[in-house]
Amino acid sequence: MIGIREVQETNAMIERENLDVRTITMGISLLDCIDSDLESLCGKIHDKIYRCAKDLVRTGEEISREYGIPIVNKRISVTPIALIGGAACKTTEDFVKIAKTLDRTAKEVGVNFLGGYSALVSKGMTPADEMLIRSIPQALSETDIVCSSVNLGSTKTGIDMDAVRLMGTIIKETAERTKERDSFGCAKLVVFCNAPDDNPFMAGAFHGVTEGDVILNIGVSGPGVVKKALESVRGADFETLCETVKKTAFKVTRVGQLVAQEASRRLQVPFGIVDLSLAPTPAIGDSVADILCEMGLEYAGAPGTTAALALLNDQVKKGGLMASSYVGGLSGAFIPVSEDQGMIDAARIGALTLEKLEAMTCVCSVGLDMIAIPGDTADTTIAGIIADEMALGMVNQKTTACRLIPVIGKGVGETAEFGGLLGYAPIMPVNPFSCADFVNRKGRIPAPVHSFKN
Repeated sequence: MIGIREVQETNAMIERENLDVRTITMGISLLDCIDSDLESLCGKIHDKIYRCAKDLVRTGEEISREYGIPIVNKRISVTPIALIGGAACKTTEDFVKIAKTLDRTAKEVGVNFLGGYSALVSKGMTPADEMLIRSIPQALSETDIVCSSVNLGSTKTGIDMDAVRLMGTIIKETAERTKERDSFGCAKLVVFCNAPDDNPFMAGAFHGVTEGDVILNIGVSGPGVVKKALESVRGADFETLCETVKKTAFKVTRVGQLVAQEASRRLQVPFGIVDLSLAPTPAIGDSVADILCEMGLEYAGAPGTTAALALLNDQVKKGGLMASSYVGGLSGAFIPVSEDQGMIDAARIGALTLEKLEAMTCVCSVGLDMIAIPGDTADTTIAGIIADEMALGMVNQKTTACRLIPVIGKGVGETAEFGGLLGYAPIMPVNPFSCADFVNRKGRIPAPVHSFKN
């Protein structure tokens, strides 16, 4: 039972250290909406989402007012649309019509984003999967709050390199279609290896087919809280450092558990998971990079950064696991460049490079997240970067991802502006040497030997 004393204990965190619940995400299964008629399918999708989520925003705002806990975003995730639209969609435009239905319905219920315009192709693409993937540039350029994700690999199946190569082209096309907004469409598109079914964070959220009909997943945050706690033990040994992070993560996660329980009770929707991730924002004092600096680094990216991030990620999970009934999603520390002022500063002065970020993704929650790169980067190079990140996830049996933004018309040293929680990012240099002959090979990279554990 969570009492009011635990809520009162977090008041200082909320008022002074940017503690918030980053999102309540309602996951909605659309499997019972499948229809061979496109008009009927879109009607069923609209009706089910509206019926399930019509009170989501109001309920989140009520909980926020009553408990004094900021709940920044209210979101929806749905069953991967490649599965839902397979029977009805004959062209890419048919899939785009579903995307517009999702966008319209999400706006009607008032959420910030809707995720699930997705395909799961870790072992191969069905015709519907490929059609949805090819529709992504048009869908993301003609909708406002729909987010898209594609799972390209897994530890069990390997990496679908045909899909990886295709996504290099799709990302460039999406960038071109939204170039007047600094290629903003790519900020709503992420590719995964080992994508979780219950992730509440965008752009990668979708409602997995293993989930129930409707569930609530909560994403907590609090980098500012962790940094403030570490300031009180500056110069202490590693045991003290770890204990401080762990205890702070416990308190932060209890806030998420409270919100999860209350939202579940009021909406009469089962509670799914709390995602423990430390998710930064562009606000000063709400940075994962600042935590790493508080541990003793001059800038994120300095020697020791990967070790510091590994420590942080592990202690966040250890502290949070005891604070919630169910933990899932990604859970750990996000390191998006554009959404973290400390990461932005480190990238600008050259302390943080694409290669160092790739090394850091071996121990963090996600991967190369919100990375702005030159707009003239070849689509084969983008595919190569994706392949590297997918390999890290496959071999290390963890989730990894890429949200790369080739900003059309801009180059290294310039800045891309995305606004809001997505912030802004310096354009980072990319290795100039070609990988075209490698990524243009057909087929699949096999699963690693340690995947055979049945």
